[in-house]
Amino acid sequence: MAKASAALCSLILLAGAPVHADSLIENVNGMTLDDDGQVIRFTAMVIDDEGRVKQLLKRKDKRPKQLEFQFDGQGKTLIPGFIDAHGHVMGLGFAALTLDLSATNSLAEAQQALRAYADKFPNRRWIIGGGWNQEKWGLGRFPTAAELDAIIPDRPVLLDRVDGHAAWVNSAAIKEAGITSATRSPSGGSIVKAGGKPTGIFVDKARDLFSRILPAPRPVERDLALMKAQEILLSFGVTTIADMGTSLQDWQSFRRAGDKGQLDVRIISYAGEIDNMIAIGGPGPSPWLYDDRLKLAGVKLYIDGALGSRGALLKRPYADKPGETGLTLLSSAQLKNKMSRAAMDGFQTAVHAIGDKANDEILSAIEELQYTFKGDRRWRIEHTQIVDPTDLPRIARSGAIASMQPVHQTSDRLMAEARLGPDRLDGAYAWKSILESGAKLAFGTDVPVESANPFPGFAVAMTREDDDGQPFGGWLPKERLTREQAWHAYTVGAAYASFAEDRLGSLTKGKRADFLIIREDLLLATPQAIRDINVEQTWVGGQPVYVKKKQ
Repeated sequence: MAKASAALCSLILLAGAPVHADSLIENVNGMTLDDDGQVIRFTAMVIDDEGRVKQLLKRKDKRPKQLEFQFDGQGKTLIPGFIDAHGHVMGLGFAALTLDLSATNSLAEAQQALRAYADKFPNRRWIIGGGWNQEKWGLGRFPTAAELDAIIPDRPVLLDRVDGHAAWVNSAAIKEAGITSATRSPSGGSIVKAGGKPTGIFVDKARDLFSRILPAPRPVERDLALMKAQEILLSFGVTTIADMGTSLQDWQSFRRAGDKGQLDVRIISYAGEIDNMIAIGGPGPSPWLYDDRLKLAGVKLYIDGALGSRGALLKRPYADKPGETGLTLLSSAQLKNKMSRAAMDGFQTAVHAIGDKANDEILSAIEELQYTFKGDRRWRIEHTQIVDPTDLPRIARSGAIASMQPVHQTSDRLMAEARLGPDRLDGAYAWKSILESGAKLAFGTDVPVESANPFPGFAVAMTREDDDGQPFGGWLPKERLTREQAWHAYTVGAAYASFAEDRLGSLTKGKRADFLIIREDLLLATPQAIRDINVEQTWVGGQPVYVKKKQ
């Protein structure tokens, strides 16, 4: 972070140089991909006084004689910083500062964590958190308000599901929101009821029924969440992130950090809905700000919900709930109108589509709009999780980018099998098929839905196996990627997805010197070793912004 630790200070002091000065990073096992996905190896890197790569050197190449700063990598591996193509920056920060249930493995563990959190913060009128997953708990159903009431009966509690597409609330919260048995589910949402009464689960737009009564974070709390998010991202080697769903308040936090010189992670924002897009960008996308640290690129829209809450929009009913096909958050006409509004002012669109019907809808919209809005638009489909095999070639033909999150495949595997049934799994998390069709891939984590750590996702993309090596040989193994293909999607591909390939994504001449120092050789390490990689240092623009504390 900008308020450097003692380790960071020592690095900068040893340099004996101003912040912007020509530098030599020497004695490294350097590797990067070029724009075509070919591996480039080097042993030293020259960085110019603007924090860009000036030259990559091999062992026998002459080193520059006049240097202001030299860093000895001690033979360790140097790779480009990761670009997370889909994450939620403030969501990550707030998740770290509120009740986090992502590590709980049962309802009982979640209740225990809730009780401990409530005891720790007795003066908080609302208890807010998230990260729960009834599938991970093996519960076989959604949790209920009564199960929260047993722990906290007297204060409102609202806990978001791990995917952010459902809220679990207690009776006090339901009462405060004025919700009764007579309250109807809003369009694009579902109030789960039993015996005509709300059970405590509010899916997708039904969660908005609580928005007006939830306490809004103060600017100082938002800024603290941003600092925490940056700390986590940099520790995992993420130097750039596409922030999906940026609000005006989020953008103001980013600007405050940039004004103070405290924006270390590069943030490419996609505003949450058209109103935020207009409020932030006005007549068009912003320029790059703060030495390429911040940019408003486009807008994030939603067609459907998530598979776990049965909100993903399917062509045929859910195998485990035959009467349901998911939630339509935008009609075809609404989707095309919003995409047109964005495109007419040059904003890029990134559309959330998980179910096969949702992916069909976004592809149809792109196919229609591309005749009106010509040029390089790079329409983004976020998640692209379940695609009818007959629709897969349409992604490449439409010029769309599949922005996907490999770790979702291992997290969702058993649930996807239950939701879809065995005969509808072709086209699920189909990275290889999408890439071989000629479409572009960009990888991310969807943090805080998953960990911000990109290395497990890198391993999953190669193996389609979880942390325990299951299933052996990989789930739908024909969709495995090569090491280089996975790496490309997390770097060069992710940069391309945000029109940032001219400055980010690789360590080639003229691009920003954003890189990591690790011990393992990324091109030789086993998938399990890749999962376990710990970042020792993270540099952004040729300057150290994270150094791992010595144990």
